[in-house]
Amino acid sequence: MRIPYEKMVSIFSDVLEKHGMSGKDAALSAKLFADASRDGVHSHGADRFPRFIRNIDDGFVDVSKRAVKESSIGLIERWNGQKGAGNINAWVCMQRAVALAKEHTIGVVALHNTNHWMRAGNYGIEAAAENCIALLWTNAMPNMPPWGSKDVLIGNNPIVLAVPHDDTPLVVDIACSMFSYGKLERYKAEGRECPVDGGIDEDGNVSRDPEAILRTRQLLPTGYWKGSGLAIALDLIAASLSGGLTTKEVGLLPIETEVSQVFIAISMDAFPDKDEIERKIDETLRAINQATPLHSGTHVHYPGEGMKREREKSEAEGVFVRDEIWNEIMDLYVKG
Repeated sequence: MRIPYEKMVSIFSDVLEKHGMSGKDAALSAKLFADASRDGVHSHGADRFPRFIRNIDDGFVDVSKRAVKESSIGLIERWNGQKGAGNINAWVCMQRAVALAKEHTIGVVALHNTNHWMRAGNYGIEAAAENCIALLWTNAMPNMPPWGSKDVLIGNNPIVLAVPHDDTPLVVDIACSMFSYGKLERYKAEGRECPVDGGIDEDGNVSRDPEAILRTRQLLPTGYWKGSGLAIALDLIAASLSGGLTTKEVGLLPIETEVSQVFIAISMDAFPDKDEIERKIDETLRAINQATPLHSGTHVHYPGEGMKREREKSEAEGVFVRDEIWNEIMDLYVKG
């Protein structure tokens, strides 16, 4: 089904307030969830909302808390998420990194003791809207084996890179695994296979069956050994800069919580050759658009363009959400 965007935001906000979140934070969190689904990232939007509410009810998310600054180490600020809502904390820390970049050209905020940030691309878009390049990442609970092992020891540690470009910034929003668990759950619910190999099944074979991969929890790292190495490095850097937990330590907790994150913003406005930089960005992205497609009738896009198309469709027709997910959300809305 399709739900008007404003209605989705309103219902999310109402449910969040019923579960103890302040009106201001509920409005922001609701918008971030709805933005994810509006832009086509359903697995980290409406699909994840009921689980987020359960985490509040179970005491893993403290909706009364926001991230607070603890200290400065040179150009790096360390913040404590206080186990607050992950998307609120991430938004606050990205805002702070942008503010620092406006003052010092670059801003770095390292956050610990926070929760899952939901759709990570939201925060890259947030920075790009302020004409800032953004680089941000998080660690996670162990959910992937290091390359060459069967033991689930490392996180798939999502990372975002964003580059401002008119109203359609370049936004690379990826995990260090071929697919996130949210995407696998969505493929399973829709009865679809992964479009490419995504993990290892119970017989030790490479598989595109999302249900089989979810059972083994053996995701394929992006680029095999390369994604494995990247995930390990991102984990250790995030934990080191923030003074927070590593993936190994997060894995000792009952659920994925108290994760470590890094937010870096670089202000394009600080560079004297800003116009020339913007010209080169535009030329590069135009060249990608004009590249010869592999298959006739298709078009080559740069990362972030698909988001714009899905957003326009959502604004015209309503935001897509699976019936069973919306029914679960409406139960929360009615019952509180």
